[in-house]
Amino acid sequence: MTGDTIFDLASITKVYVTTMVLSLVEEGALGLDEPVATWLPSFADGERTRVTPRRLLTHTSGLPALLSLWTDWPDRRSRVEAILNAPLVRTPGTGFEYSDIGYLTVGLLAERVTGRTLPELVRERVTGPLGLVDTGYLPPADKLPRVAATEYEPAEHRGMVRGEVHDENSWSLGGTVGHAGIFGTASELARLGEMLRCYGALDGVRVLSEETVDQMTRDQLPAGVDPGFRHGLGLRVDDPGFMGPLAGSGAFGHTGFTGTSLVVDRGRELVVVLLTNRVHPSRDWADVSGLRREVAALAAQAHPGGQR
Repeated sequence: MTGDTIFDLASITKVYVTTMVLSLVEEGALGLDEPVATWLPSFADGERTRVTPRRLLTHTSGLPALLSLWTDWPDRRSRVEAILNAPLVRTPGTGFEYSDIGYLTVGLLAERVTGRTLPELVRERVTGPLGLVDTGYLPPADKLPRVAATEYEPAEHRGMVRGEVHDENSWSLGGTVGHAGIFGTASELARLGEMLRCYGALDGVRVLSEETVDQMTRDQLPAGVDPGFRHGLGLRVDDPGFMGPLAGSGAFGHTGFTGTSLVVDRGRELVVVLLTNRVHPSRDWADVSGLRREVAALAAQAHPGGQR
């Protein structure tokens, strides 16, 4: 492993996609509290009309956590239809359900609103402006030597997974979706975190307005909804499960199933990135939760406040 090793960022993809979607909101292409049925007709009936971009980004849409798209539907078209018609598990706005299906919907929504693909949108609105040359969907062949392998699957399935998205739902849809699929390096993920720490601008380039980042990084959950942490738009807030002692002062960030995490603590002027390979060679061999908290504790000790 080297400083420029490229990792499958897994669900940290959601932070990039959220940033892109909020740039569309700033331009007026869609409204945070407008029914997604405006663009996706499958949400035009009953309680589904209460699903909005804000509820998708805060995991309060009522959509289920997962569907086994790669096994239960035969092709991409039927999988997309399954996403768009996924049954609600609760009334939108009444509870928290961390939902990959919700973020798959976010990606489809952005493509429907703009007529562009998700890789184009993320590149034009996030990774391009931030100068992230090693971050994006579908790493090209010339970067494969720098991509960390993720998991060995039986040869009759995928064999050694390397350079293609680990998440099966994302893989079954081509690897370019809203909840997982972006690859990147530690330093480039840190630049995304630093942009958010600095309220939307980095090195003279503004990606989002200060007002948008303020909304993104503060609690958006309805009163009475308490999953054990708070949640902004696409970001967890003060989650001790992976932030350790950095939680409690408005720290925000996200994790990924492959063993990745991002934590931003504005009070300490601190961005903490941890990229691990906990699913290699098997997803059953390691629990990285304790390591995440230990790294957060070391960062808190080294930066008690007022230091970058």
